[in-house]
Amino acid sequence: MAFLFLAYDLTGSKVLTTGMAIAETLPYLLFGLIGGVIADWLPKKKLLIVLDMIRIPLILSIVCLFYLELLSYFYLLVVSFLIQSIGCFFNPTHRTVLPIITVEEERTEVNSLNDTLTRGVTVLSPFLSVWLLNSYGVIHFFTFDALTYAVSAYCISKVNIQERKQVVNKSVKKVFSSIAEFASWAKAHTSVRQLFLFTFITVFFNTWVWEVGLLLALSEMSSESEELYSIIQGVFGGVVILTNIILPLFLKKMTLQIHLVGAMIWGIGIAYYGLFYGINHFFIGSAIVAIGLPIAGLSRIYLIQSLVPEEKMGRAFSSNAVLLYFSNTVSLGIYGFLVSFISIQKLMLFSGILIITTSIIGLLITMNKTKLRWRFTINFFK
Repeated sequence: MAFLFLAYDLTGSKVLTTGMAIAETLPYLLFGLIGGVIADWLPKKKLLIVLDMIRIPLILSIVCLFYLELLSYFYLLVVSFLIQSIGCFFNPTHRTVLPIITVEEERTEVNSLNDTLTRGVTVLSPFLSVWLLNSYGVIHFFTFDALTYAVSAYCISKVNIQERKQVVNKSVKKVFSSIAEFASWAKAHTSVRQLFLFTFITVFFNTWVWEVGLLLALSEMSSESEELYSIIQGVFGGVVILTNIILPLFLKKMTLQIHLVGAMIWGIGIAYYGLFYGINHFFIGSAIVAIGLPIAGLSRIYLIQSLVPEEKMGRAFSSNAVLLYFSNTVSLGIYGFLVSFISIQKLMLFSGILIITTSIIGLLITMNKTKLRWRFTINFFK
């Protein structure tokens, strides 16, 4: 939020604000797959701590330049790019730790708990955001962010991770051959391939609406758009937490069909934004999205953890992230162009309808394949 808020404050431009959002996604297209290989090769604990420590001075430099009145949109763009580039290596490594320190029977509950704690920050952040905005301004979002990286490094240092032996003498050529090896493996596994495809489509139609469209719509409706956007994020996080708590009570194992049902609910929430288009309805739409998103997200994580061997898991999560961020980048670019002559409301409604349609088609395809396999099994035994 801080990068988007500050970019809009510095420029007042919708196009440049969208450009800032693109800068947060582009690094994954450049380094995302390499990050997955490094996650599979290097000691995870040490790598995570080092990456967190690098991010602290980068974030604090924005605060320093702001008070020296030397902060520019271009520098903000560069730091955003660098922070997300570090994330290309941090995120897949972080994702691979959880399966290492848990057993499969605990996966659904632990994934849910992990996401609940993450979303808990989203619930608390609006209160902090409103206080910072009213008392000190958006710049101290970055001060707080630097503090969280320090806390993260400390907490990771306390986790007991059974490290594999460090890989040495790996060449650049072997990095790319490792990427190609995983791509070949994923292509041969239908469930993984379908999971990646449906995730790409859903995220494409969601990204601009959630990251930029909602903020721009609020700015047209209210002078307190940033505060409202923060509060909506809080409501969203709260409903996600409730969904995460309830979900493991009913589902111990996740399937691709469950993922698609979650995506369909997600799409209904986005369509609701566009259909009723108003501040109060944005809160309701966000609550609907907050039911569908964790169902889709947790099922995606569970499926990757279950279907992918441990030695390929870093590449699996990084490949998934690259697809997501590629989808984000394309979405922001196309929607940033379309918003010049199509209303935000129509773009929201259009996006929601297409997510719903894609999810229904996906459910029909996967259900038909399940029926065919069942019929084949019956005929075989006959």
